[in-house]
Amino acid sequence: MYGQHEQAGAAQAYLASLEGRLTADGCATRWEDWSGVPVLVGRRADFRMRWMATKLHLFTVAAAVPEITVATVSAFTDQVTKYAKDHKGGLPVGLQNGIGAFPVLVSDRVDPAAVHWAEEQQRLKFACMTRPVVVDSGRQYVGMYRGKPALGRVYASHFVEKGTAYFYGA
Repeated sequence: MYGQHEQAGAAQAYLASLEGRLTADGCATRWEDWSGVPVLVGRRADFRMRWMATKLHLFTVAAAVPEITVATVSAFTDQVTKYAKDHKGGLPVGLQNGIGAFPVLVSDRVDPAAVHWAEEQQRLKFACMTRPVVVDSGRQYVGMYRGKPALGRVYASHFVEKGTAYFYGA
């Protein structure tokens, strides 16, 4: 029988491997306590001339939760977006600076509607581009948007490249 301890272990193992992939890619990582939930925070900044000479501050914030629903991933996405904006520092957003975020939830109990919600589009809120990621640790499935939206299109390949390396282990 697959018990609760093993299920939680799979989510924790995923977060540990994610932390290793973030660190290997040059992200600064740390663990924070968000209302009693351990949350992995990874951060990096990249500058590209092809991005109209802007710097993109990319935040990856991940947590294991008992269950992922559309409401859960939507609320977490809002929290991560606010966190990224509050912790970016430096020049205001828009002055050669952009913010991107990967809000990542991991669980073995995942509503298929939550996966669809994450895969359907990039979210834009508070001058921050977010690509929510839903990880079903039981099925070993990762759901995230991999397209090129109209707003923020110039960053799309960067998001897909980083998302593939971080969440799919490629």
